[in-house]
Amino acid sequence: MTADVHLVPEPEAATLTKTAPAKNTPAKNVLAKNASPAAVAARAEAGGGRYDGLRAGLAQLVRKPVFLLALLYVLFVVVSAFAPGLFTNQDPIETHPQLAVLAPSLDHPFGTDYYGRDLWSRVLHGSALTIQATLIALGIATVAGLALGVVAGFFGGVVDALLMRIVDVQLAIPGLLMALSIVTALGYGTVPVAIAVGVSIVPGFARTTRAEVLRVKTLPYVEAARAAGAGWGRVLARHVLPNSWGPVAVLAVLDTGVAIIAIASLSFLGFGAKPPAAEWGTLISDGRDYLITASWLSLLPGLFVALLVLSLNHISKTLQELER
Repeated sequence: MTADVHLVPEPEAATLTKTAPAKNTPAKNVLAKNASPAAVAARAEAGGGRYDGLRAGLAQLVRKPVFLLALLYVLFVVVSAFAPGLFTNQDPIETHPQLAVLAPSLDHPFGTDYYGRDLWSRVLHGSALTIQATLIALGIATVAGLALGVVAGFFGGVVDALLMRIVDVQLAIPGLLMALSIVTALGYGTVPVAIAVGVSIVPGFARTTRAEVLRVKTLPYVEAARAAGAGWGRVLARHVLPNSWGPVAVLAVLDTGVAIIAIASLSFLGFGAKPPAAEWGTLISDGRDYLITASWLSLLPGLFVALLVLSLNHISKTLQELER
């Protein structure tokens, strides 16, 4: 007894073995589903459409006039911190008693203080000290926060629990109070103030980094990289850190304003650079006794700082919207 054997012609057999993608499914998604782990890992390392997303994000930012104005103001403050001579030719220390407490004018846009010093020049030269302290504080917070967050999120377990309990203790203490305690122990000056503020904002960076690492390390391309034979160090450097940096960068921009306010507050209380150095907090403090007779001595430097912080907050919120 013989079984009937039906032979399928070769073209039809080839057709039966092919699987066409659905009409609404992009071909690259079908290829990604059928690709081997090694291919997926290679594609993840290549970056895919990362630069396309970057160009699309920049195109969106260009169409936001308020964002551009905020960015221009921040750039102006940064440039004035490193090259104040581009925007003023007045000496911030030289005194002119005959010009004491002059109202704002074309020659003195912010007026003069009680020693006859040009207030606009002192604000711009004071940018250098405040921006320097802010960069030091952000550097400390970013490095320490990234290290704590990556170690806690990547290794987990007892290490995660121990580090996060330390961070929780720091979060329970108000940031300005912690900075005030640290700067009291370290001493007065720009660098001690920067260190104190940097330590006080570390917990936010640690928490944000940990949350992103926990999210990214469970994504398919990380598992594919591990299946392809990549070590944990390579996975961390090539996949986890680059894809966890977005929210941390937004937080860095947002905390720049927080650091500026904290540094100005400590300078206002007298913990900053010694006179005649001009820091923003010191300038605001110097004019508080003249709020009725010469209000511009405090109000104009305060407005200068407030506009900078508002600009940084708007930039960070805009970048956060692009991350979603």
